[in-house]
Amino acid sequence: LQMGLDVGSTTVKLVIADSAGGALRWKAYERHQGHQAERVLALLERAETELPGLAAGEARIFVTGSGARPLAEPLGGRFVQEVNAVSLAVERLHPDVMSVAELGGQDAKIILFKWNERTGERQTWTSMNDRCASGTGATLDKCLIKAGLPQEAAQHVHLARHALHPIAAKCGVFAEMDVVNLTKSGVPAEEILCSLGDAIVQQNLSVLARGNTLRPRVL
Repeated sequence: LQMGLDVGSTTVKLVIADSAGGALRWKAYERHQGHQAERVLALLERAETELPGLAAGEARIFVTGSGARPLAEPLGGRFVQEVNAVSLAVERLHPDVMSVAELGGQDAKIILFKWNERTGERQTWTSMNDRCASGTGATLDKCLIKAGLPQEAAQHVHLARHALHPIAAKCGVFAEMDVVNLTKSGVPAEEILCSLGDAIVQQNLSVLARGNTLRPRVL
């Protein structure tokens, strides 16, 4: 078996797959509420209970994410930098994808794949925010709270151009203020979510793309 563990700024993700064919055997995704190590331990104990035959020493473990490095050695795992982890996964699972946008809890990244015309090799270009959490999952979380909406609501929003209102996503605090003002003005929650989604997209394209154009397919 192989185990993939992502210890992020807000959530912990664990997947267990067969080494040979890569078939998924078990998965979990949970918020850690700031208790990264404790949540990792709880997930591993749960996996041991729910996946018959899983025993110590029978699985290789790879760890990634902002909180992964201190846990790699005590887990007996191998640390993989998160941009590399995403790039490797996309190359393996989605070879036709040329652009990737990945929003974490407190960071965001854009990865572009380009063909080197001289060598014929596929090369990777990456850009990651490193100074501000605006336009990330943290911004989305806080704005949903201000709008009085559950986190699950963000999964069902559909872009409607006629329903867009200005939201300043360049700063998470300003975005929250705009959401509060829209809520006070009686703007429907669906329109606020739609506007927030559009603002986050525009923010990340303007900051992370750095003059590049996303090429299809985009994941």
